[in-house]
Amino acid sequence: MRIGKLKLSVKWLLISLVSFLILLWIVAWWFSEEPDTFDVEQRVEAEAKRLNLEPVNGFATSTAAIDVLDTLLNKRGGYMSNDLLPPFAWVDDIPAWEYGVVQMTRDLLLVMRNEYSRSQSQSAENTFLVVAQPAMNIDHTSWFAPSPESEFSEVISQLKQYRLALADPNDHSAQFYSRADNLRAWVAEVEKRLGSLSRRLSASVARVEPDVTLAGDANARQSTPTPRIVREQTSWWKIDDVFYEARGASWALLHYLKAVEIDFRDILEDKNALISLQQIISELESTQKTLWSPMVLNGSGFGLMANHSLVMANYISRANAALIELRSLLAQG
Repeated sequence: MRIGKLKLSVKWLLISLVSFLILLWIVAWWFSEEPDTFDVEQRVEAEAKRLNLEPVNGFATSTAAIDVLDTLLNKRGGYMSNDLLPPFAWVDDIPAWEYGVVQMTRDLLLVMRNEYSRSQSQSAENTFLVVAQPAMNIDHTSWFAPSPESEFSEVISQLKQYRLALADPNDHSAQFYSRADNLRAWVAEVEKRLGSLSRRLSASVARVEPDVTLAGDANARQSTPTPRIVREQTSWWKIDDVFYEARGASWALLHYLKAVEIDFRDILEDKNALISLQQIISELESTQKTLWSPMVLNGSGFGLMANHSLVMANYISRANAALIELRSLLAQG
């Protein structure tokens, strides 16, 4: 009799434990939804109206950066990359998505500090961006003080002050120079970011290829010799992380490019480059299509199963190719 009661207790304990774990998984899944894109032009108009300001040069880029970071912190589930407790500690897709957003925003703020806000190499740095740009570089997984949440909030605060100063006709210390060379500097940074993502996504299928690290320069040297034939393959355990990092980076870049379309429109039209920018935006919008599969599949190149990483790599590679063309157009007189 006692043994029967013990077995029954163990049975209900196991059922309760499994039910609890399933409940935690459902909660984690519910809070792991990626945020939708937003209309940058509408946000710019709304903010300009709310602040009773004229949307001058740089207003769109600043607003896009502020809203991207605000979404990063306040999306469903909040910021998850530094969560240590279940169920969020078990989730890795959304933290990878967040890392992609963080990386793309770091690149933008660096160019805003060094290029957009300065007229020449010996110009003084903007005081707001001097604070905002380093704050963005905190370890995005840090759980102890200072936390990413507090640092990213500080970035938002500094960007808001910078935006107000831009629109103040009596404040000449804050500037945003919409020039072709400034835009080219940022495009060059984005090219490297997308190129790396595209390569890592493509490596979901094993690749064997010659080493081309020194190609194009007969006198080039490297510190450590590498094999002539290189085999690359992203670990099966990292496939979904790379995929969602690419989704996050593309999501952030999509908004920043729409801001570029506003702040640099005259330059783009003068260089006949507006259509190239719009092509890049179209490719990046494709990266945000709904993933209907419950998991990121890693089928072989022409196998029976889909390979979502290769599909994502296709969109990002096409966007990167258009970025190279855009940079070339911006360099023309």
